[in-house]
Amino acid sequence: QVQLVESGGGVVQTGGSLRLSCAASGSILSIKTMGWYRQAPGKQRDLVAHITSGGITNYAASVKGRFTISRDNAKNTVFLQMNSLKPEDTAVYYCNLNSVVTAVGFLNNYWGQGTQVTVSS
Repeated sequence: QVQLVESGGGVVQTGGSLRLSCAASGSILSIKTMGWYRQAPGKQRDLVAHITSGGITNYAASVKGRFTISRDNAKNTVFLQMNSLKPEDTAVYYCNLNSVVTAVGFLNNYWGQGTQVTVSS
């Protein structure tokens, strides 16, 4: 019904940059909110940033000024540009779709498989 393809994770040194992408495909008619969450070992999954279809963004305090979220509505793709990375940014990053209208129904919450981001000191 809906498929998510995440890419862009990897290993980077402190101060470096990475860009994550998440492309959604399937019988999608609209997606209200697209976002990124992260989960470090032994910790809960927390919001990093999300963006509405109208372009309203929200960021976790820990990433404000360093990360930028954007989306391409025509391609159902969300991006996360991560600059000035710190070791504490190390986590598995998960793409999230919220309030998805498809040709066959509605999805309240949909998750990607996750991509590892490792920042070395």
